Amino acid sequence: MSVRKIVLHPDPVLKEKCAPVRAFDEELATLVRDMAETMYAAPGVGLAAPQVGVTKRVFVADVRDEDPTGEGKLRVFVNPEIIKREGEVVWEEGCLSIPEVREEIKRAEKIVVRAFNEKGEPFELEADGLLSVCIQHENDHLDGVLMFDRMSPLKRKYALKRYLRMLERGEIPKDEPDDRECRRIG
Repeated sequence: MSVRKIVLHPDPVLKEKCAPVRAFDEELATLVRDMAETMYAAPGVGLAAPQVGVTKRVFVADVRDEDPTGEGKLRVFVNPEIIKREGEVVWEEGCLSIPEVREEIKRAEKIVVRAFNEKGEPFELEADGLLSVCIQHENDHLDGVLMFDRMSPLKRKYALKRYLRMLERGEIPKDEPDDRECRRIG
């Protein structure tokens, strides 16, 4: 296992629509392990494959803050499909590929997602709260959709301008994981 470099916006790989996974093999298992290690090191609660430069429909999530035991559980989603959305919630989100930006994003409050795990076993999961938001955020990455795309035009303009200015000034670390205590959605 190894921590991979997280791709930062405006890298074009983040805007690509990812290809479905066809082989549930050792290459996929290695990718999943590396993504999990990268997500935990960042620290984040989710990470999608394009965020480490791989255009495959895979993401990992662990929203341990919602686990009563505090231990959390790594969840792997391969070829995910959100098949049901219900309600509406506004959640302040951050993104490992857009460090230092946090904005309120409107999402479905509850979802049902159908996917495969890293072994190719199908599953269906109902989610709400942070897990629901995380799944929707990461699934957006697989379609080349970023947080900026979910903001109102005015908020997007302001947030993008601020982010690019910070990037230009070198205020955003490009190679080191963020050491702040907050955990960000991938």
